[in-house]
Amino acid sequence: MSTHAASRFPIPDLGGLPDDILASIMAVQEKAGFIPNVFLALAHRPAEFRAFFAYHDALMERDSGLTKAEREMIVVATSGDNGCQYCVVAHGAILRIRAKNALIADQVAINHRKADITDRQKAMLDFALKVSNRSNEVDDADFDLLRGHGFDDDDIWDIASITGLFGFSNRLANFASIRPNDEFYTMGRTIN
Repeated sequence: MSTHAASRFPIPDLGGLPDDILASIMAVQEKAGFIPNVFLALAHRPAEFRAFFAYHDALMERDSGLTKAEREMIVVATSGDNGCQYCVVAHGAILRIRAKNALIADQVAINHRKADITDRQKAMLDFALKVSNRSNEVDDADFDLLRGHGFDDDDIWDIASITGLFGFSNRLANFASIRPNDEFYTMGRTIN
């Protein structure tokens, strides 16, 4: 297990956290078996913790035309492009589990164009990377292309919103030097 600090910013004592934040952290620990470092790093600023996870859950947990695995693909592809080790490793683990595919996260993080995913998913990730890097160039042709792959306007909004939220998250994790938990590296590597 790593002996490195979870973040360059303070990690609060769990006993001193507001009840709602502690309950969120304990629920994640019960489900995952450990507390992801991002929860600990953000907990030292309770209002921001609440706002971040409320928006995260609104995008990542809602019913939509995107599967949960496709949402994680967006996170992994854009986080890889942004050089965010935390999000690539943590969300790569979630992607492997949700897609039931031990190889997919590594492929998507490095070059989604060569990944074993559908043409629809490649178009989705092409658009996500365009939003991430050149959002000022998004035009009607991008919407037409996505609609041709079966995405509707709500799906397109979701792709862009997930990209935007994780663009913020990537920058936050990078400047705060939030380390991925060691547990993430092995999760979903063996799919039965």
